[in-house]
Amino acid sequence: MTRTTRRHFLKSTAAACIGMPTLIPASALGKNGKVAPSNRIVLGGIGVGRRGQKVLEGFFRQKDAQFVAVADPQKERREIIKRQTDKHYGNKDCSIYDDMSGVLERDDIDAVLVTTGDRWHATASIYAARAGKDIYCEKPCAMNIQECQELDDNIKKHKRVFQAGTQRRSVPNFSLAADLALKGKLGQMKEVHAGILQLQNYLKPLPAQPEPDPAIINWDKWLGPAPKIPFNAAYCKGRWRNHQGLYSAWRLPEWGSHTIDLCQWAADADGTTPIEFEAESDSRLHAKYANGIKLVMRLSSGKGVGDWIKGLGTCPVRFVGDEGWVEAGDHLGIESSHPKLLSGKLKNQIRGTDPALHVRNFLDCVKSREQPVCNSTAVRYGHMACFAAAISWKLGRKVTFDPKKEHFVNDNEANGLRTYQRRAPYTI
Repeated sequence: MTRTTRRHFLKSTAAACIGMPTLIPASALGKNGKVAPSNRIVLGGIGVGRRGQKVLEGFFRQKDAQFVAVADPQKERREIIKRQTDKHYGNKDCSIYDDMSGVLERDDIDAVLVTTGDRWHATASIYAARAGKDIYCEKPCAMNIQECQELDDNIKKHKRVFQAGTQRRSVPNFSLAADLALKGKLGQMKEVHAGILQLQNYLKPLPAQPEPDPAIINWDKWLGPAPKIPFNAAYCKGRWRNHQGLYSAWRLPEWGSHTIDLCQWAADADGTTPIEFEAESDSRLHAKYANGIKLVMRLSSGKGVGDWIKGLGTCPVRFVGDEGWVEAGDHLGIESSHPKLLSGKLKNQIRGTDPALHVRNFLDCVKSREQPVCNSTAVRYGHMACFAAAISWKLGRKVTFDPKKEHFVNDNEANGLRTYQRRAPYTI
């Protein structure tokens, strides 16, 4: 027997009932500006915190998306999202779960929003892919090189649509800058520059506190695949950043997953990485691609910021060719050595932190089954570039990386920092 999908059932039911319009609300047939249930993408959320709420608002703005459930090991967090969702839809229908299995096991859910802390991103996404869900996952999407590989491999194996929350690929000023580079408007590319945060070693663990009632905060599920550490309430309020096992690679992927990702895009390198990485300091690193293009990673703000153009905004990138340059930042900013290249090109301007267009790209690809603008393969290589650069900084020396074999060349010490062991039972 063939399995009847939710959408097929709803379409068949609607077709069979066309003769009884008085019994069917207009919204069920997609009239009056509504989207019929058969054409809606039904979503669930996993670990939806402050950033997740911003992304969720982007989904709320889409008429063809409906958010129906959230899973979170923190009672307060899941109840916040239920209230937000119920208020938006004017009902009390949003389901809440303390474990992501409650969302992943539902046949009526097509896709999930993964906005946990870094420790859970790849593992939860792999669980979702195996459950047959498409995935929108916040960044950084992995904790290390091994997770980059595992994530992409599982997305491909299970034929899922995956969009990384590196939304600047969908923001017009950044995409215009990349387009100018890719189309040769700047001449032959020579350098791509990425704004980053200053690298630093992991912080010491916070003081131990008594573990709460698991019904309030399930500490074991909150940690998930991360190493077991003593509970401290501050971790659950955002203080997990910069702590080993909870946060990835000494701060470089925090902004680098956006800006290095954009540099990869502009250098036409979504299927590869640089081959050499070297850290000059905590605030400046550089790398070189096999074709000679140089990747420069330098502070976005503060001392030593260098020659970023003031006023363009955070997370700046600069693409330099032998015939000119272009630079873009979060505050709708973009400038070029050739101003005519920018004239009349920006029609739909949003700030670099706004995920609305990125969400739209994801939903369109869920329907078409095409690759989103920042798919799992782009994540694989862009994130690997972040981690390889961070490893160079950690070791205090130059490293050589083979992007085909995806390991460091003749360097056991560097290769030892590629891998990851998940804590049982949160394995893959």
